[in-house]
Amino acid sequence: MDLLYRIRGHVMPAISVLTVVTVGLALTLSWWWAVAAVPAAFLLAVGLYDLVQPQHSILRNFPILGHGRFYAEGLGPEMRQYFVESNTGGRPFSRDQRTLMYQRSKNIEAVKAFGTEVDVYAEGYGFLAHSIEPRPVNTDASRAFRIPVGGPACTRPYDASVLNISAMSFGALSGAAITALNTAAERGGFAHNTGEGGISRYHREAGGDLVWQIGTGYFGCRDEHGGFDGERFAAQATQPNVKMIELKISQGAKPGHGGMLPGAKVTREIADAREVPVGVDCISPPGHSTFSTPVELLQFVARLRELSGGKPVGFKLAVGDPGEFFAICKAMRSTGLTPDFITVDGGEGGTGAAPLEYSDHLGMPMREALILVHNALVLAGVREHVRVAASGKRIDSYDIASAIALGADWVNVARGFMFALGCIQSQRCHTNTCPVGIATQDAGLQRALVIGDKAERVLNFHRNTVKGLAQMTAACGLDHPSQFVPALLFERTERQGLQRLDSRYDVLPKRGPIDHNPFEERAHLAVAWSEATPDRFRPPTLAP
Repeated sequence: MDLLYRIRGHVMPAISVLTVVTVGLALTLSWWWAVAAVPAAFLLAVGLYDLVQPQHSILRNFPILGHGRFYAEGLGPEMRQYFVESNTGGRPFSRDQRTLMYQRSKNIEAVKAFGTEVDVYAEGYGFLAHSIEPRPVNTDASRAFRIPVGGPACTRPYDASVLNISAMSFGALSGAAITALNTAAERGGFAHNTGEGGISRYHREAGGDLVWQIGTGYFGCRDEHGGFDGERFAAQATQPNVKMIELKISQGAKPGHGGMLPGAKVTREIADAREVPVGVDCISPPGHSTFSTPVELLQFVARLRELSGGKPVGFKLAVGDPGEFFAICKAMRSTGLTPDFITVDGGEGGTGAAPLEYSDHLGMPMREALILVHNALVLAGVREHVRVAASGKRIDSYDIASAIALGADWVNVARGFMFALGCIQSQRCHTNTCPVGIATQDAGLQRALVIGDKAERVLNFHRNTVKGLAQMTAACGLDHPSQFVPALLFERTERQGLQRLDSRYDVLPKRGPIDHNPFEERAHLAVAWSEATPDRFRPPTLAP
């Protein structure tokens, strides 16, 4: 930095002299000198502008030189990812995690030589307890590990895979990416969540099973005022490849946050998928307009099930105030109305862009949220009718097994499938400049994504991840992932050392007698449970 201070006063005079000399030589001797004069004059113009522009202090004091700082800053993420970070220390996914996903998508055996690089004595390290009596590995796990979804009111239940594609909308993802994902879903027999951006032609062409997600904008089933339109909903919900309906209440990356797609980005294809006018601002409100109480939410779920012809209907949420979810559970108990499934999204979830404060500090992490949702459903007496899916940074077999042990029935994955499509974690999802053609509507960039090749990789990732889960299940002496329980999970803590998770977390059994209320052991949850009422999401003590 001292060198920059010493030379900063000489840069502009030197460029000025160079420009005058080269221009003079070009005019008097030969036009070939213009080859040097043009870039010199350009640098002089840049430097003069830097001196007077008001936005950047660095450039005013370090004309021309200051641009090097911004260039180096822009290269920072790539430099850290490729040259600085360790195999286990990268964020949001480490090099080892990315390598695992790439290998599985390319059908390369995901093995590593010379032992683990993970510090097994560090706080937070976790492992599963294997058995001296392992079971035979299920060789058809992709087809065998299925979860029946559909409560008492559901007349068209669906057998879901233990691993499915989480919500990613057309518009956030390119048409080529959507087509590749859905093609793989059709070939592999797993479900593909549409995201809240509606059902596009790219979702339909391959014929893969769809979970149609409906957000606060009711895209694909909205009236001219942005409200819910039952007839439009029924027209799409009854299509054969729509297998389930998911009402999105909130998502882990930005719970309680609406959004707007500017009219300039609402192309004909996006407008068709969302059933909105071309070129008009497309607004997603922060909350739903069809319900305002827990009972009304469940009544809306029941209405969606009826309009869809009896298909499974559930909702997705990131848990914030526990009392609000308790109120929904009490409404289930008082009305007898239940969703067919609930997707729990952790605060660590999110494929697209979100405000930094939302990503970092809103939404309960997935583990605690999952346990809370599961236990509340058990206490309400409805857990046997309601399946629970976990979503939020679950990308390998251990992640899936641990989620199931703590209350989930299956797992939804977004970023893992993005890596299978070729994602390089450039973190440009919101800029429309995705270098591999996944998160962009730029046709020139989309050509990088060859649909046939990437569909095969997505299929391989699903098959090999479920295969890894089957091997891990067998090693633990189990026949099916649904048999994982907290007693098979261990984790190291700073104070107590190794802890079995059933001693750290009180997870009620999915089936069997309930001998206690785990919420009574924690004062704030005990108060929230006692104050929760079906008539409102928040009790009077917390209501604004």
